[in-house]
Amino acid sequence: MGSASKQSNNKASGKATQAERRARIAELRAAEERREKRNKAVTIGISSVVVAAMIAGVAWITLSAKHDQDQKDAAAKAAAQAKKDAANVPIDGVKTFDNLGRNHVTTPVTYPQTPPVGGDHNPVWLNCMGNVYDQPVKNENAVHSLEHGAVWVTYNAKATPDDLKTLSDKVKATPYSFMSPYNDEQGTITLSAWGTQLIVDKASDPRVEQFFTKYVQGPQTQEPGASCSTGQ
Repeated sequence: MGSASKQSNNKASGKATQAERRARIAELRAAEERREKRNKAVTIGISSVVVAAMIAGVAWITLSAKHDQDQKDAAAKAAAQAKKDAANVPIDGVKTFDNLGRNHVTTPVTYPQTPPVGGDHNPVWLNCMGNVYDQPVKNENAVHSLEHGAVWVTYNAKATPDDLKTLSDKVKATPYSFMSPYNDEQGTITLSAWGTQLIVDKASDPRVEQFFTKYVQGPQTQEPGASCSTGQ
């Protein structure tokens, strides 16, 4: 009887061990499933956050670009309006000249104004995209640049180094303008546009800025939009 009882106990113990093993396996599987679910949830959460951040980033970039473009458009509109308003404001001391020829010639031209403000001129214009020349330039080429809407700044020996610095900085920052010495001109500093001229004593004269605002590609321009580069 002892041996039979012992065998029975061993079988019962074996069954219990198997049941415990199966329960343990089931528990591990359940834990693994829970872990996988958590990982999926975390992954989905992270992906959602990333996608949301990307969408927000794209939206911010789009809005920022639109804001920047709106500011540029507003600034351009304001500048255009300022130029339009300036065109209607007279500048004290400005002289205007009419009946100016516009023929292309290859011979020297005698101009009634010094410096000239228009008339027959060379077929090749002088580069006038903020160019500062340290030597005199040919009248015939400069006049062609005036036809394209440029402002020509000239000066004689009375101009001070400070005057020249102020004027050259202004010209370099202004497309459709150029500057050169003109030793035999009457005034210290002369600003010329097509058919238009102003003489001042100092570069600090507020009329210099007014002249640039009104006449760079202003209403006097004979060929609006014509090039001021690729010339001579």
